[in-house]
Amino acid sequence: MSQKISRKSQGVRRQARAQDTKRQVRKARAQTNSFLDALMRVLPFTEHQLHQIFLTLIIAGAVALALFVANLAGLNLLVQQKIADVAASAGFEVKRVEVRGVKRMNELKVYERVLGEKDRAMPLLDIEAVRQKLLDLSWVKDARVSRQLPDTVVIDIVERTPHAVLKLPNRLMLIDATGHMLEPVSAAKAKGMLVISGTGADDQVEALSHLLDTAPALKPQVAGAEWVGNRRWNLTFKTGQLLALPQGEEKAAGALISFARLDGVNRLLGGKVISFDMRTPERIYMRVPGRADADTLELKGGT
Repeated sequence: MSQKISRKSQGVRRQARAQDTKRQVRKARAQTNSFLDALMRVLPFTEHQLHQIFLTLIIAGAVALALFVANLAGLNLLVQQKIADVAASAGFEVKRVEVRGVKRMNELKVYERVLGEKDRAMPLLDIEAVRQKLLDLSWVKDARVSRQLPDTVVIDIVERTPHAVLKLPNRLMLIDATGHMLEPVSAAKAKGMLVISGTGADDQVEALSHLLDTAPALKPQVAGAEWVGNRRWNLTFKTGQLLALPQGEEKAAGALISFARLDGVNRLLGGKVISFDMRTPERIYMRVPGRADADTLELKGGT
């Protein structure tokens, strides 16, 4: 005797599971959409900007994958060019240059160094090569070059700071604290700045700064410094008076400190003496206009 098996109950259960799956999918989609909406409200990007970011990530991923495959196959340069062509057609090429940090130098000099990169595909932009071109500029102490996708190159410049004026045989040159030459300067613009002169003086600028730092009270009074015979300094004060220092860093510093102490007690600067010679240890020779012989002062007890 045969028996019928009903499949109706199994069909109902299968249909119920399918409907439950659809409900879970709809619920997951709703949660995902809610999360994306909330994320859009929090992130400081517009929908267009997010689209650009996602496109950039996709292209970057494709570039990385293509370069990996190309390296394996020995076709690196060819693939790089193809990728650059694709990036350029998508708008990822140099169209704008943004320069930051320029205060004293001619900003056009920076643009001239980057002008050759215009319309170049972003993946082909050699950032280090551009940076080296900028470092060749006399005013540039350091530079940072970066890409701002899709089409902008950002240049951050660190300028050198003018420190003094170097007197050359035929011109005045603005220099920084290391003696690096910045640009020619007129006598009018050089007025009030420390003027450094003498053969080889540009290599002694840092040493001169250390010397003047030993006598901070006198430092603002120094108008000029002459490097004499490639071995020692003559200082000229704003009063027009001259101070001859001995050879050697320690001896020069000691003499300058002694002179600062004497000036503090006797007010040497602004007086009748037109020159002070401290090249002889423990003595200072002072010359007064109209006198045949120089006055001599013994330095005792380190004064």
